[in-house]
Amino acid sequence: MRPLLFNLDADPDLGSRLCTALDADHGELEQRHFPDGESYLRVHTAPAKRDCLILCNLYRPDNVTLRLLFLADTLRELGANRVGLITPYLPYMRQDKRFHSGECVSSRPFARLLSSSLDLLVTVDPHLHRYNSLDEIYSLKSAVVHAAPMIAQWISEQVEKPLLIGPDSESEQWVSEVAKLADAPFQVLSKERRGDYDVSVSLPDVEKWRSHTPVLVDDIISSGRTMLETLKHLQAAGLPRARVIAVHGLFAGDAWQQLEALADVTTCESVPHPSNAIGLAKALAEATGTLLASDKGA
Repeated sequence: MRPLLFNLDADPDLGSRLCTALDADHGELEQRHFPDGESYLRVHTAPAKRDCLILCNLYRPDNVTLRLLFLADTLRELGANRVGLITPYLPYMRQDKRFHSGECVSSRPFARLLSSSLDLLVTVDPHLHRYNSLDEIYSLKSAVVHAAPMIAQWISEQVEKPLLIGPDSESEQWVSEVAKLADAPFQVLSKERRGDYDVSVSLPDVEKWRSHTPVLVDDIISSGRTMLETLKHLQAAGLPRARVIAVHGLFAGDAWQQLEALADVTTCESVPHPSNAIGLAKALAEATGTLLASDKGA
């Protein structure tokens, strides 16, 4: 039986393409708020004995997580076979240690919360800095889509003579993989962060790359301060106008506007934004199909 795909406030265009790529049926869902602000949710497509998938982009988790849990619980109560979450952006991964006494290591309780309500999870390049894999904190079955091949293909098709640049040492493994796939050279900067909006970077030797287009690649852009500092130095060094590429473009405050003043900005469609140009629907569908098949056979 074909799976059901419910779109919980995610990009409708991505949802439509994902539904087609999965060969799934569209699940009808009714949502509204009561006058007191509490959520009302009703499932109109019978989920009994079917695999049910929820497309829910969690880039603003505090606004949608409660409804996600309500929907997952309702689908299970109504007899769904398995309930899976497809979220292009997985939040609460960057707080992966206690930096100061008394801090909540939020990645862990959030993982327990989702794991207790869902059977499956598919996401794109979660921020795995101090964790080796999602399995360290998530107890459900999971699959990770890597955006590097899609980004490398886009660079190969859109950028002439690229020089890939990673903003810090954490990005080296990521940038080197994209560079290898795009058959392009790369450099990695060193970064010193003194606060959320206070970042300095040191430049690589760029003299021999003056005829190349700098392409700054990172997994997440939030404040954009690291990228902005780097772009200013590249501009001062006389390099051509740079490109900035990220998997997840969160763009806090006016980060996008400031970046656009100095570079051409492109992101994957993991977080809905005007900069989206690198599609993920096919890769998400393939990973979901493989996970469904492997879990069924386990």
